[in-house]
Amino acid sequence: MNRRTFLNYSATLAGGAAFSRFSHALPLASTGAEPPVIDVAGARFPEGFHWGTATASYQVEGAWKEDGKSPSIWDTFAHTTGKIKGSDNGDIACDSYHRYKEDIAIMKQLHQKSCRFSVSWPRIQPNGSGAANQKGIDFYSRYVDELLAAGIRPMCTVFHWDLPQALEDQGGWPKRDLYKRFTDYASILTKALGDRVTTWAIFNEPWVFTYLGYGSGVHAPGRRNFDDFLKAAHTVNLAQGEAFRAMKAISPKAQIGSAFSMAPVEPATDSAADHAAAERFHAINNVYFLYTAKHGKYPDAFVGEAPYEVMGFQEGDGKLMQAPLDWVGINYYNRRIVSDAGKGGNPYTHYNEWMPAEGPITYNGWEVWPRGIYDIVTRISKEYDRPIIEITENGCAYSDGPLPEDSAKVPDARRIEFYKGHLAELARAIKDGADVRGYHAWSLLDNYEWAEGYSQRFGLVYVDFRDQRRTIKDSGHWYGRVAATSRLEA
Repeated sequence: MNRRTFLNYSATLAGGAAFSRFSHALPLASTGAEPPVIDVAGARFPEGFHWGTATASYQVEGAWKEDGKSPSIWDTFAHTTGKIKGSDNGDIACDSYHRYKEDIAIMKQLHQKSCRFSVSWPRIQPNGSGAANQKGIDFYSRYVDELLAAGIRPMCTVFHWDLPQALEDQGGWPKRDLYKRFTDYASILTKALGDRVTTWAIFNEPWVFTYLGYGSGVHAPGRRNFDDFLKAAHTVNLAQGEAFRAMKAISPKAQIGSAFSMAPVEPATDSAADHAAAERFHAINNVYFLYTAKHGKYPDAFVGEAPYEVMGFQEGDGKLMQAPLDWVGINYYNRRIVSDAGKGGNPYTHYNEWMPAEGPITYNGWEVWPRGIYDIVTRISKEYDRPIIEITENGCAYSDGPLPEDSAKVPDARRIEFYKGHLAELARAIKDGADVRGYHAWSLLDNYEWAEGYSQRFGLVYVDFRDQRRTIKDSGHWYGRVAATSRLEA
């Protein structure tokens, strides 16, 4: 997710500023731009558009050691003192492992057509390899059946960051052979659920879990080595290609993509150096795993030749990485401004990046800039020959809670305005030729927001973490009417 730790950590490596949409290399700044006028009333969406919400296993399930599940790197990280705000952890989270029927009933009440969820790898293979844990398979099978009974499309994300700790103990994503373990895991899932799940995302935000986990260390497993990031990213590119082929062999009609974190980028000035720096940002932050899947080689993300030796690149890897993804997932939250860093900055990329602040600011300090979703969707549409696109995440954090005099009501007008603006700009992108098939709000529920713990609320549904009571916010009721009518003024 493109959100959690933006103002709370400095993802800076020795030797230069890091490139991260969770942290900024320079202070928030104004570019002098004016927020564009947005046509909410005129927004239109195609027939059969998939209105949905998104969640992730570690963020909502809880039940962290039930029914044969082993610890993930996030269990370990969250139980390590000083890693998570408030010393929070996902041991219980939203207790969706036990309350999933209630959550799916809420989705149905809100007229949802699609549910993007993820599977916890250590529930399926506690040791990261070998035979499947049948109790884990049975849980996700029940979950999928419940969605289908509610008339909701299950969109399954194979990996949303919770690597089995056993595999991290063996070297984690920087260890090349992990791509083979992941392919085995993806095959188990496809065999178990592929008769009912036809839409799959292989990875969620591969740039985020490789860089923040291994490069900057602000996310699990907390390693801080840029070379480890490069190795991890290469392993993930291999895993994406191999898993795609394995899943297609099992379920030829499956529609398989990945969900990529993307931030539209503008050069700080009109200089050639800043334009080149902005393109490097786009290459490594936005399309480092998409370009590679499409072309079987790395994009021009570095100053000079890519560090293939450090990556562990071997002959034939181009073909292994290549995968003709059926659709492209875009997670959008905010935009970036980039300047050339000269000989400073990261030794491989040499740029500085930051988030501007012309638009309103959310609870966690992020700029609200609806135009950004238009910019990134239309750019990807043009660069990749008009692929099928799904917005796999988009949302905002505000702290609104139930009214003191009426605990059944949660007014959150700012979140409604956020969604109106972004959806109107998405409709404009569709009108201008982008083939967008679905939109998934982040998130259905207030949940565990990674290193931010429970301090940020992104949900359409308020969760009281003391007793797990769910209360649909005004934004949730509004989004339900939108899903029923495909009109933003519903």
